[in-house]
Amino acid sequence: MTNKATPLLFKALLEMSEAHSSKVVRGNNKRANIRHLWASCGALAVRRTSLPLCPAVPVSTPSRNFINLAIPISARRMEYTESRTLEFTPEQMYSLVANVDQYHHFVPWCKKSQVKKGRNGDIWADLEIGFPPIVERYTSEVTVIPNHQVRAVCTEGSLLSHLETIWRFAPGPKDAPGSCKVDFYVSFEFKSILHSQLANVFFDEVVKQMVNAFTSRAVTLYKNQQEAPLRRRSA
Repeated sequence: MTNKATPLLFKALLEMSEAHSSKVVRGNNKRANIRHLWASCGALAVRRTSLPLCPAVPVSTPSRNFINLAIPISARRMEYTESRTLEFTPEQMYSLVANVDQYHHFVPWCKKSQVKKGRNGDIWADLEIGFPPIVERYTSEVTVIPNHQVRAVCTEGSLLSHLETIWRFAPGPKDAPGSCKVDFYVSFEFKSILHSQLANVFFDEVVKQMVNAFTSRAVTLYKNQQEAPLRRRSA
């Protein structure tokens, strides 16, 4: 899917860049005519010293290409952080996030999530994330601190050169027993400059939807469990 979509997308972006360049060229031609006019005015001032000299007006037109091949590597790494207080315990939220093999049931664009455990207790997750025109299959090493933290670091991917996610869980405010403060952090970087430019367009929206998906999943799992005994009692 990626091999077919990427050349078409690159062609479209290239056409946008060429259109922008043609506008800049037309603008440069206009400025050339203006400079010629100022030069003529200056020559006239030399011949007739009684006339005031035309002031030199610097002209600068900043240009920004959509595809910037000179973008530094450091600028291609994107980061996002968010903190929320939820009406669930740290143990509940930890259990939800640590069950990576369930991600494909509720995480947007997650097509596959499979967990493998090593002999030393190491946890490896194979995931497939797909939202046109990008489809990525990668492996992450997952390390956990029970009921406190879940960290995943990409160790093998075709499109990504870096991906790290960290979830931290702590008890909520004292006046809200049974609540949890959740801190979420993600950073990633594509190997391709083109994919990095595309990711800038939708990065924030994708991450926000992912965090909302975990919150909604918690409501589905835990709110229903809490309300079930109450419904039985009322019956």
